Amino acid sequence: MRILLPLLLASGLLLPASGAKRPNILFLLVDDLGWADLACYGSTFHETPHLDQLAKDGVRFTDAYCAASICSPTRASLMTGKHPVRVEITDWIPGSGGKGQKLRTPEDRHELKLEEVTIAEALQAGSYRTFYTGKWHLGGKGFGPNQQGFEVYYDPHQNSSKGSPGRGKTVGRKHATHDLTRETKKFITAHQDEPFFAYVAYYDIHTPIIAEKKYLAHYQAKAAKLGPAPTAIKEHEGLSRPRQDNAALATMVQAVDDSVGELLAHLDTLNLARNTYVFFYSDNGGLSTKKTVGPGCNLPLRASKGWLYEGGIRVPLIVRMPDRKRAGSEPTQYVTSTDFYPTLLDLAGLPPRPKQHADGRSFTGILNGAKERQAPRALYWHYPHYHGSTWTPGAAIRDGDWKLIEFYHYGGYELYNLRDDLAESRDLAPDEPERARGLLHKLHLWQRELGAKLPATQ
Repeated sequence: MRILLPLLLASGLLLPASGAKRPNILFLLVDDLGWADLACYGSTFHETPHLDQLAKDGVRFTDAYCAASICSPTRASLMTGKHPVRVEITDWIPGSGGKGQKLRTPEDRHELKLEEVTIAEALQAGSYRTFYTGKWHLGGKGFGPNQQGFEVYYDPHQNSSKGSPGRGKTVGRKHATHDLTRETKKFITAHQDEPFFAYVAYYDIHTPIIAEKKYLAHYQAKAAKLGPAPTAIKEHEGLSRPRQDNAALATMVQAVDDSVGELLAHLDTLNLARNTYVFFYSDNGGLSTKKTVGPGCNLPLRASKGWLYEGGIRVPLIVRMPDRKRAGSEPTQYVTSTDFYPTLLDLAGLPPRPKQHADGRSFTGILNGAKERQAPRALYWHYPHYHGSTWTPGAAIRDGDWKLIEFYHYGGYELYNLRDDLAESRDLAPDEPERARGLLHKLHLWQRELGAKLPATQ
């Protein structure tokens, strides 16, 4: 069998079990959901009973990251298994441009190249039916999900279920969570006898903050009991919200929770849960830092969406496996958004595509509770742009417990030990100069290897 296994993998003939239907995959991506926004991740203000149950029934990662602190680059990394630098999407599309700032920021792409073989195309080649609904943010006309391997595409902001361009009226509430849920249930019902890959990209909880009215009075009363708000937290030239107390935002979090509960119940009704992997994830941290405070709060993590402190890049990740295998486990190994591509192929029993998912590493072993056998690796972030969260261009590396952030606009760098200081409150660069220089050198080597574009003086 040891001799035959590589051949079977290479040919794509190895199924999850002899003659078995490939497992279904339901991937739920929330927009701007912070690491601390769910009760199962420590929130005492937001109420998320369905997601809390999902965490009890699944695997809850403590150290899950996204490849960028803003949406489009992370979404590109999910689709391709490549770091945003490789696909030349390093800012949200179309980006802010940085006009009038100290540094001239590099240009990047405003669409995901059609030449990329997305995870949807790879699964489709393995006989999966593919579905996408919600926010895409990887290119406009001619570069949508239906050009990137998703055979069914529902955009609630257009009139066509296939996502053809148009000026259709917005369906329902602006973030349309109910509509995404309804169409996903329709797709699952229609393809319950075939392996499917359903990708739900919520518009919630991104701004504009639009309250779910049925929950608003409840959260307003809850916020009133908290008393006067503490002083805002100073973050360089911005301010961070010092606690979770935004009633309208809380209703949006619960709207997502309701959607998840409805989708999970639908899988149960169709008797599909026993052969379906459910992934729940966010594209970046919550927006808590702006010139005036943002709508959310990521404490105990520092800062916000846009920033390369933990508040911008560490996100919730819950995976429920068929038959609730490994229910309640909480692995501490770090994983990132490029890792989903090889992981999904692995779970589907399909051969890897190492040239495509060049920066991804399957975490199937972690899901199954196996001891880590792969060599330790560093994670890298490159965000050479300005952002409305008051972030200025920079880059970062995490290597084990240590993390270094380089700031191009201000000059210099900061060093933190995340094991001892999750809040990144004490800069250890002055105390650990050799370690800091070593990480900085490693970051610069990686940037040169990938051809990362750097900002320049105006």
